[in-house]
Amino acid sequence: MTYVIAQPCVDVKDKACVEECPVDCIYEGERSLYIHPDECVDCGACEPVCPVEAIYYEDDVPEEWADYYNANVDFFDDLGSPGGAARLGKIEKDHPMIAALPPQNQD
Repeated sequence: MTYVIAQPCVDVKDKACVEECPVDCIYEGERSLYIHPDECVDCGACEPVCPVEAIYYEDDVPEEWADYYNANVDFFDDLGSPGGAARLGKIEKDHPMIAALPPQNQD
């Protein structure tokens, strides 16, 4: 089991969750953050600090954002398990579903 970052994070990327994560498993893409499903230890520290309520336990992702589970998992297909987001820095890509979204959260 793991946590999932959904649509409210797209184009926001507040990163409070990154600072709170004790295992450095939240990676930054171009437009969204992604939780590595194999590196996440299910501690839940990221969920309450997210200011846009984008982080859900995988079984609790709202139906409208169910596809974000696969987007989080598939994002790591070609990266494997790097063993920590900090040393990689920003990854110059997004999952195709997220990359295709129109600009989000523009006030």
